[in-house]
Amino acid sequence: MEDSKRTDVDLDIEEIQVDNQQWWTKQTMSYDWKDKVVPERFSAAWFDEIDRRFIFGARLFAHKDTPFDRIIPFDRLKGRRVLEIGCGMGLHTELITRAGATHSAIDISDTSVEATKRRLALKELIADVRHMDARRLEFADASFDFVWSWGVIHHSAQTAVIIKEIARVLRPGGEARIMVYNIDGASAYATLVRDYLFGFWRGNSIDECLWKRSDGYLARHYSKDTLGDIMGLFFEDVKAETFGQDADGVMLPRQIRPMVMRMMSRKKLAQRANARGSFLFMTAQK
Repeated sequence: MEDSKRTDVDLDIEEIQVDNQQWWTKQTMSYDWKDKVVPERFSAAWFDEIDRRFIFGARLFAHKDTPFDRIIPFDRLKGRRVLEIGCGMGLHTELITRAGATHSAIDISDTSVEATKRRLALKELIADVRHMDARRLEFADASFDFVWSWGVIHHSAQTAVIIKEIARVLRPGGEARIMVYNIDGASAYATLVRDYLFGFWRGNSIDECLWKRSDGYLARHYSKDTLGDIMGLFFEDVKAETFGQDADGVMLPRQIRPMVMRMMSRKKLAQRANARGSFLFMTAQK
């Protein structure tokens, strides 16, 4: 398969998922689209560098005292059964495992499964890491206390099916925390202004324009209401927040953005970025 994105909205769902898996197996979420990561792939130094980039990119919303402690409830995970959908390069897998959870992590990408297993081996940590399509979770009903998924299920051909599966494997009283792309976020707005207003006349749909500007073979975008309605079918209590990065706070070319950011306080930048952030973060109770 060529490293191209999905453009044909009429493709069969299973065919889409096959292409989706191949795309993510060939790519790595290693934050190297601008500056290449120099250390050898899957070495300790390589993991350290991609972690640094990931943590820096999330600094406006995710961290208080330790990385990601504002959005992952580490203090409540010890001894709990946790499922992570989409382990990627494994940083969240490592952090959740270190918190004392009995952790299962899955991914549709063979590369992600390999990367996460190598990370855990380097750090001498143990977790259950498997290749699996989240549309068909190979776990019994009510198996987990907590489900975590960061920037993953919107890449699936059937996001709603995954949400239903998450509800199925969660125990009563369990919690899910999920991030998807925000249709009302700054990056989506920029794409629609830049691409759709002109692409419309060439027959391009809104979804096609957004997919082409996003990572992954496809990438659906959701509003709070749309995703909330879907999750409300399976969960009792659903809450939504938006989170953003530098580009959401200062919508200027990256060559100019740092100069403007230097004139802003960290608090002001975070307020602007999160108000129209590109990440839609959902918390749901079973």
